[in-house]
Formats: sequence, C-alpha cells, structure tokens
Amino acid sequence: MNHFLGLADLSVGQLKGLLDTAVSLKQAQKQGGNEPLLAGKTLAMVFQKPSLRTRVSFEMGMVQLGGHALYISPAEVQMGTRETPADVARVLSGYVDGIMARVFAHQDVLELAEYAAVPVINGLSDYNHPAQGLADLLTILEHKDGLAGVKLVYVGDGNNVARSLLFGAMLSGMNFALATPAGYGLAEADFAVADRLKTAGASYVAYEGVAGLSTAVAQADVIYTDTWTSMGQEEEKQKRQTLFAPYQVNQQLLDPAQPDCIVMHCLPAYRGYEISADVADGPQSVMFAQAENRLHAQKAILVNLLANKK
Repeated sequence: MNHFLGLADLSVGQLKGLLDTAVSLKQAQKQGGNEPLLAGKTLAMVFQKPSLRTRVSFEMGMVQLGGHALYISPAEVQMGTRETPADVARVLSGYVDGIMARVFAHQDVLELAEYAAVPVINGLSDYNHPAQGLADLLTILEHKDGLAGVKLVYVGDGNNVARSLLFGAMLSGMNFALATPAGYGLAEADFAVADRLKTAGASYVAYEGVAGLSTAVAQADVIYTDTWTSMGQEEEKQKRQTLFAPYQVNQQLLDPAQPDCIVMHCLPAYRGYEISADVADGPQSVMFAQAENRLHAQKAILVNLLANKK
C-alpha cells in the first residue's frame, strides 16, 4: 500500500490487516501507551476544509506513535488557487515523510498522490471518506464481534461517507442497505465498484423514496446517519431539511431494527434534524466510541504507510 486514498483500493487482506493493527494499537494505548513506531517521522496535514476529528486523530496519532504532525490551515497554502496540488506535493515531499489532505475535490487528493514522493492519505474528499470508513468498521467490529453477516443501514444523504461504507461493507462480507430520498442516492458507478469488491456473503440494496425506509431498516444491526447538508451545500439547507425530514433517525425509525441495533453518526450531529436528541444520547448510540476510534484507525493507516520506510 503506497497511499491511502479509498477503501475500494484495498484488498480484503489489506483491510483486515489495517483493522487488526488498529485493534492492537488501541489495546496497547489502553495498557500504557504505544511503542514509538513513528519516531523521527513527520506528517504534513493539509486542510482545505476544517475538522475536529480529522485533525486531532491524525495529530495525536502521530504524537502517540512518537512522530510529529504539522497542521497547514486552509489560508496558508490555498491549494488549487495559490498553488497547484502537484506543486504542493513536490514541495512537501522534500520536507516530510507523509501527507494527509482534507480537500473539497477528490481530484486534488489524486493529484497529490500522483506527484508526491511520499505516501498520501485521503482525510476526506467529496468522493469518499476512507479514514472515517475504517474507524466505522472498527467500531462495528467491536460492538458486533465481527463484520460478516452484519446488516448495516445508511439512512439519509448518499454522500462520501455512504460511498465509503458501501465499499467497506462489500470487502467485509456485510449486508448493506441504503435509504435515501429519490435523487439523493449513490450513482450506478458506485454500485459497479461495489460489485467488483463484493466478497462471499456480502450484499447491497438501495431504496429511494420514503416507501422503502421501513423495509431498509427492518432487522438492522447498525443504523448510520450523517448531516443532511454538507459543507458547500449551504444554499440547499432549507430544501434538504424539508425533504429529508422523514429520514430522521429517531426511536420510531429504530423500532423495526434488531433490539441490540447500534446507532452511528460520523459527527458533527445536528440533533433534531438527522438524528433525535434522545437517540443520539441514548443507550444505542455509539457515536462517541466511533469518534474515539478515528484515533486508533488513523494510527493503523500511519503505521502501515510510514513505519520502517525510508
């Protein structure tokens, strides 16, 4: 693995290896701390979009592994306007051992990877969010004692998070259901990728329109949601709040699911919109355990790409 740009780029073995490493690193951290596997290593963190979890998980991950992370704010580089991704990649390659980028356009992270002489990590793009997806799979693994056969239902906007979950589910032998308003699902091209990745026992189904919502969540082991309005879509906020209202993850929506169904959200959560406050803060919610797992999953990525590499 030379870069970490998307879960769809991984083999089944690579994904399992990352999850195993995350479990091991988490256990070690809880038992007194990680070995300095990244001593002397540096990570440049290039942000076009702000984030709490992405910044802190990667920066603290480097610190806990003995390395150093450098935060580069959106105003400093202005990648794509002041400097091209190609030039940023070539300059940073002379300074650091790895680059993590949280960008608007997926093409920017692809260009970084093309021109960088060091590993590039996708911290989020408009196409996918693999760093989040890996943490999500780790969380499900912990709470369901495995991934194969687990029914994961994503409710809401068919966005970059939904896409990464679809790909991760297919590699893990999970049953994935997507429930979105008409016109807000994933593209046919995404399901073509899912077909390529599908392993034994894996399946997916997409429901567009409210009529399919109850069918989608029936017997769910995991129900996942995200904000209805992502950064860059602010002008659509009012329209989306009205259109997505039936897709709120609340107790009524949870009723057809398994009694031990867990509820996930990649945060930030807007209580009263995509998720009700009682569910977000209730006993079935694991969204803060999920947020913590960003740290351990990101450390697995960093170790895989940076440890023992010149």
